[in-house]
Amino acid sequence: MNRTYFKAGILIVLLVIPALFFVFLKTFGDNQFSLPKYFPVLDESGHVLITEGDTVFNTISDFNLTNQFGDDLAFAELGGDIKVVSFFFTRCGTICPILNRNLARVQESFKADSTVKFLSISIDPEFDTPAVLLKYASEFNPEFKNWQLLTGEKEYIYKLVINEFKLPVADYSGMDSSGNLDIDKAFIHSEKALLLDHDNFVRGIYDATDVLEIDRLKAEIKVLIDMNK
Repeated sequence: MNRTYFKAGILIVLLVIPALFFVFLKTFGDNQFSLPKYFPVLDESGHVLITEGDTVFNTISDFNLTNQFGDDLAFAELGGDIKVVSFFFTRCGTICPILNRNLARVQESFKADSTVKFLSISIDPEFDTPAVLLKYASEFNPEFKNWQLLTGEKEYIYKLVINEFKLPVADYSGMDSSGNLDIDKAFIHSEKALLLDHDNFVRGIYDATDVLEIDRLKAEIKVLIDMNK
């Protein structure tokens, strides 16, 4: 009998102590997990700029584009929101549908949080008018209150992609006189999604076609939400 009580006591200890430890951390502990910053500022000689012992990092500058409803969007209007930024074009039949379906999963997880915004910028803006973007969006059914599909002037967007987001982009559609150019090969762009914090520092870069990377994006958005509390 004593042996039975002894085993029961051990079992209770094994079950109760982890639960108490969790309650203690939940009540008194601080979440120390943080995220790195990307894209350090370089000085004129190409070295990383350091001020008062700290590395200086780029922030995304203000820009102005047009959304799927034909409304102007100034990036500065998003204020201190978290942003997930990606690049696509509606005629893309390879990575873009996968990318946008995956981002739709992420957006679904945060649709009730007005501080998390999704910006999808077309790199084929001459074709991707607001009306085209609105029709395209119906394929993956985003919540428009926090997801904007954006278009604008092509040269402006390409400079934005390269200079601000540090990603590749190119348009070879005008180099084929036969008219038989594969549209997926005509435009070069990245499959990456970038996570921006409340101060517009880039805090994460993800392959938006990869399910595991998408799960990491969801987890790290939660980290930024907690960091801002």
